[in-house]
Amino acid sequence: MAENTPAASTSGETRPAGTPAHSAGDQYTIGVDYGTLSGRAVVVRVSDGAELASSVYDYPHAVMDTTLTAGGRNTPLPPDWALQVPQDYVDVLKHAVPEAVQKAGIDPSQVIGIGTDFTACTMVPTIADGTPLNELPEFADRPHAYVKLWKHHSAQPHADRINELAHERGEAWINRYGGLISSEWEFAKGLQLLEDDRELYDRMDHWVEAADWIIWQLSGRYVRNACTAGYKGIYQDGQYPSHDFLAALNPDFASFADDKVAHEIGELGAAAGTLTAEAAAWTGLPEGIAVAVGNVDAHVTAPAAQATQPGQMVAIMGTSTCHVMNHDHLAEVPGMCGVVDGGIVAGLYGYEAGQSGVGDIFAWYVKNQVPARYFEAADDAGTSIHQHLTNLAFEEPVGAHGLVALDWHSGNRSVLVDHELSGVIVGETLTTRTEEIYRALLESTAFGTRVIVETFAEAGVPVTEFIVAGGLLKNPQLMQCYSDVLRLPISTIASEQGPALGSAIHAAVAAGAYPDIRHAADAMGKLDRAVYTPNEEAALAYDRLFAEYSLLHDYFGRGANDAMKRLRALKREAHLSKETPSEKETRA
Repeated sequence: MAENTPAASTSGETRPAGTPAHSAGDQYTIGVDYGTLSGRAVVVRVSDGAELASSVYDYPHAVMDTTLTAGGRNTPLPPDWALQVPQDYVDVLKHAVPEAVQKAGIDPSQVIGIGTDFTACTMVPTIADGTPLNELPEFADRPHAYVKLWKHHSAQPHADRINELAHERGEAWINRYGGLISSEWEFAKGLQLLEDDRELYDRMDHWVEAADWIIWQLSGRYVRNACTAGYKGIYQDGQYPSHDFLAALNPDFASFADDKVAHEIGELGAAAGTLTAEAAAWTGLPEGIAVAVGNVDAHVTAPAAQATQPGQMVAIMGTSTCHVMNHDHLAEVPGMCGVVDGGIVAGLYGYEAGQSGVGDIFAWYVKNQVPARYFEAADDAGTSIHQHLTNLAFEEPVGAHGLVALDWHSGNRSVLVDHELSGVIVGETLTTRTEEIYRALLESTAFGTRVIVETFAEAGVPVTEFIVAGGLLKNPQLMQCYSDVLRLPISTIASEQGPALGSAIHAAVAAGAYPDIRHAADAMGKLDRAVYTPNEEAALAYDRLFAEYSLLHDYFGRGANDAMKRLRALKREAHLSKETPSEKETRA
């Protein structure tokens, strides 16, 4: 539920109370979790997964979604853009890692490996040696030279063309992605770059996932990880989409996969290389220790929650939610983000789905819609504004607010895969209170998750255990709501640093401390089972609300009413009409 706070800062936590003291014979790994607004480094003991200390570094440039503030001048950005500065990621290594090690009180020589995870799909355009295009002086003021964050959704028209052509041609790979490619992914964003800024596209040698770019900075080796290649890069059965397919999108796009994307692919848990002297100086860690192959924040969390068996769905709930699950057979699930052989754990098919906005929606509402008196009351009560609103909202029984909402403020990732969709709240009256709308938004995200779970079950991939990780599990009322809506017990990861712990687990395997991810997860992962169980009375009431949600979901999401798309088109037209001649020249 973090908001965009551009101030750079470093904060850390000391060793948690109750953690056994460490000894000179212990070995440790470092897990670094790159989120939407900050990077977190955690020091983890290899023998049992004990987390000794952590440190957080906020990205100085945060997310640039309205204005390009880097590059020497403030350049307005069109709607649905989201950019970042790659140097912010390196600064996490320089600040958070050494501070976490210092707070842990260990000798850096006891660290045997480092692993990282990243938001995805987050893309960095680079030249041959890995230098991002925005660091070339002549491109510093060009928006397309910067990192396109996962929630950069302005490539939706390009994704639409990819989807239409794939179905027209009967491309087999499209069904591995639930029938739809997302605007968040590598090929849609790459096509947008080609058609919006040809000079930058031609100058770019590599179109690199940030998950792999940061490993490149640590190890000096560019290795694509199997996770993002499969889920975000349309890499299935050993190949990318064909030249003929890409040429049909745009003749100049024909060699995109070969020229800009294809590279050596590393298995999850393997070592991409070893820590370079330069990266050792940044981090204070020993040169030559193992650097694990990159990974995605959601997928790397599964082992941290000991979710390495078929049917265990892990929902990593933060600004967005990603749902990942292993299964022992291959199925085509409508609207899933993808299925990849070994995409989470070797030997099983890894499935992914997700919601583009969850905590982001709650943060938007608090930032823009909540009156000052609620903040004052929260301060008086000594609690956060989010918890204060939650406490007020859940004083009433299910349905008392008379509201239902759609959780599409950042589009729909699953199962509709359409980022032209937007949020809706139905049922407001002149007596509707602030906290009631807040609760309807909380519930909408639970309903969105239920759509995903039911869609998987209908496709023959049932969810047998629902596990929550991420910052939102701290809200007990929200977790109970999810249990009631899903009619499933909710287990929770017993760590506040799930992705970072998962990265540390992968680092331990890369360093040779464990033979594979399953063994490492059993020793280092943490899970509390069935912390929340469904309340039948509440579940029955939520069934009625979910029926209303489902009607709205299909009405606005499946073509009966395209009002949301028409409104977005009008918004874009209005934005273009406001541009100055110089802004039009920059965009051109």
